Amino acid sequence: MNTPSTSLPGGTWTLGDLTVTRFGYGAMQLAGPWVMGPPADPDGALAVLREVADLGITHIDTSGAYGPRVTNQLIREALQPRPASLHIVTKVGAVRDQEGGWPPARKPEDLRRAVRENLEDLGLDALDVVNLRLGDAQGPQPGSLAEPFETLVELQQQGLIRHLGVSNATVEQVAEAQTIAPIVCVQNMYNLAHRRDDDLIDDLVGKGIAYVPFFPLGGFTPLQSTALSAVAARLDASPMSVALAWLLKRSPNILLIPGTSSMAHLRENVAGAGLPLSADDLAELDKIGR
Repeated sequence: MNTPSTSLPGGTWTLGDLTVTRFGYGAMQLAGPWVMGPPADPDGALAVLREVADLGITHIDTSGAYGPRVTNQLIREALQPRPASLHIVTKVGAVRDQEGGWPPARKPEDLRRAVRENLEDLGLDALDVVNLRLGDAQGPQPGSLAEPFETLVELQQQGLIRHLGVSNATVEQVAEAQTIAPIVCVQNMYNLAHRRDDDLIDDLVGKGIAYVPFFPLGGFTPLQSTALSAVAARLDASPMSVALAWLLKRSPNILLIPGTSSMAHLRENVAGAGLPLSADDLAELDKIGR
C-alpha cells in the first residue's frame, strides 16, 4: 500500500517490500566533471548527501560506473550508519572507459564483479535494488536480455540482491524480464518532450511496478522549451519545477531522481516538485510531447 508523505511531494511508493519516497535523489552529479573522478568539493558532496537524508528522501539512485566507484564511496561515507528507511538503487551493465564512454559490460563475470564492487563501496551485505542497464548511449537497443538478467537472478537467489529492475530498456525487454523474474522498476529516458514510454507507464502502474525517468528535463527543442517556459512564467516558477511537478502528476508510479551537487538546488527541486498544477496547466503541458 502506497501512503502519502507529509514532508515531500508525491508521497511514497513500494518497491517490492521497500517503501521509498517518490521524490528521490540521483547521485550521478556528485562525481567529477563528465562523471569521472572525485568531486572538486568532497565536503560539499558529503553535505548534499546528508541533506538528502535530513529532508526525508528515502530513495537514492547511483551506479558503480559513476566516477567510477566515486559516488558509492561518498554515499557510504556520508550516510553511515545508514538509516533503515533509506534505500539505494544501483545499476550494472556498463562501465567507464578512459575516454569517458559507457561501453556495455553485461557478461556474467562483468555483472558479478559489478555487484561485488557495489557491495564493497556501499558497505552493504545486500543491494536493495539492482537495475540491469541495457542498450547504449544512444538509447535502448533490441535484443534478448535473458543471459545477463538470469545472472542477476542467480545473485538475487544468493542473497546479494533484494529486488531487480531494468534500465534503458525496450518494451519487449521489459516484458521478457517479467517472464524470468519479478521486477520492481523500469528506469528509462522520459520527460515532457520524450513521451515514447507513455503506454508502458500505464501498463506498469497496473502491475505495481515503478517507472523512474532519467534526465527529466533534458532534450527539449527550442520550440518545446519555449512552451514549457511560458507555463513556468505564468506560474512564477522555473521550467525544472514545472517539469518535475508534471512528472509526479503524470502517474502515481513515477519516481523522481533529479540530481545535483548543490544544496540550494536540491532544496529548490524538492520545493519545485510540489508546485500545484491546474487542469489547464496540465492540458497545456501535455501538448508538448504530443
